[in-house]
Amino acid sequence: MISQLELQLIKMQTSHYYLKKEGASKQISFQGKTFFDKFERVDQTLSSAVLSDHLAKKIIVAHDLVLAGDMVENVVFDFNGVDTERFYHRAQLMLREEGFLNFTAYETATSGHLHLYVHKGHTSLSEGCHLAKALSAKLAQKLPRQWRAFPTIDLPPQFNVLAIPYGVYAKERGSGWSKHM
Repeated sequence: MISQLELQLIKMQTSHYYLKKEGASKQISFQGKTFFDKFERVDQTLSSAVLSDHLAKKIIVAHDLVLAGDMVENVVFDFNGVDTERFYHRAQLMLREEGFLNFTAYETATSGHLHLYVHKGHTSLSEGCHLAKALSAKLAQKLPRQWRAFPTIDLPPQFNVLAIPYGVYAKERGSGWSKHM
């Protein structure tokens, strides 16, 4: 189970959250494509009671990646592939090479599914989308593509949400790893 301190690394916007709906989903047309929205926005503060219900797997809660003023704090890789260890190893090497030293991989409800948060800091949405695309393309040179990169402008704005993770897979902070090289 994930602690409150580990969740604070994500720097989630807590003024609202998204709750997964059961049953029929809302149909959205965007850039000539049809999407089905399974999450409903709840305009209430993300409380510890809601978080504990999520962590107990009674409900599924997602957080918004886009903050107020079209800013983002993280670039996220949503990996849903075969070999999580290989993905994380390649991703951390690529991120270090690109100069990103603060990132955390979180476990989700699905086995073998990771959310890799690259802690970028206060960045505009357009720069975040560009960075996500560039890092994803660089990683795709080494691995078969089994992930999505967020934030993205290729999806409707309300689709830049991710389910709150359940545990920490691995985390990297600072340049402490370099002394072992």
